[in-house]
Amino acid sequence: MRIDIVSIFPSFFDALDISLLGKARQSGLIALGVHDLRDHTHDRHRKVDDTPFGGGAGMVMKPEPWGEALDAILDAEPVASGAPLVIFPSPAGEVFTQKMARELSTREHLVFGCGRYEGIDQRVFDDTAERAEVRLVSLGDYVLNGGEVAVMAMIEAIGRLIPGVVGNPESLVEESHEDGLLEYPSYTKPSEWRGRAVPPVLLSGNHRLIAEWRREQQLERTARVRPDLLRVNDQPDGDARLA
Repeated sequence: MRIDIVSIFPSFFDALDISLLGKARQSGLIALGVHDLRDHTHDRHRKVDDTPFGGGAGMVMKPEPWGEALDAILDAEPVASGAPLVIFPSPAGEVFTQKMARELSTREHLVFGCGRYEGIDQRVFDDTAERAEVRLVSLGDYVLNGGEVAVMAMIEAIGRLIPGVVGNPESLVEESHEDGLLEYPSYTKPSEWRGRAVPPVLLSGNHRLIAEWRREQQLERTARVRPDLLRVNDQPDGDARLA
């Protein structure tokens, strides 16, 4: 997978050189390009924002540097599978989910545009959409100072789903949200710590009982912490499923 990022704080993404994603880059599973938006300005102050038309608080990111930065990426050698997907973090976008992360992990080329201030001039989205697929994506119902944190979170969620990035692929299917439920609690040695014992079923060696216990824990935790994820459908076993 090819990932390009445009930001006024390119050093923010130095953290992608560590841990599993860093190893994925070294092995060639992920190719990463981080681009400084200010490299596409042409004034001595390297200005990327201006006051909004119509008035209002804050500043809006100018279209000219964004246009040039995205031109440089999109006009490069095309990816065999088609046009890149360009993602702009935005509180006005669709909510990022595990399902979306899995979908995006199958793409050949992702481009992330990190906005700041009051956002990016709308014409940047409209212009880019004429050459590539554009999606506005939100991490949730809150506002951040800029898109960098959101992009880091999305790349981490997407990157770990690329085959070969995580050593044991079975661990990916047992995590929160993979089947619409929150993850069950985990335990390791010692079997007793500060008077707290590991649930006996996990020491039983009975894999059927362990699987049943883990499923029950998922349902209980989801109902308690995220009841919005659950509904009881008409399945014969009466199990709970995603809403």
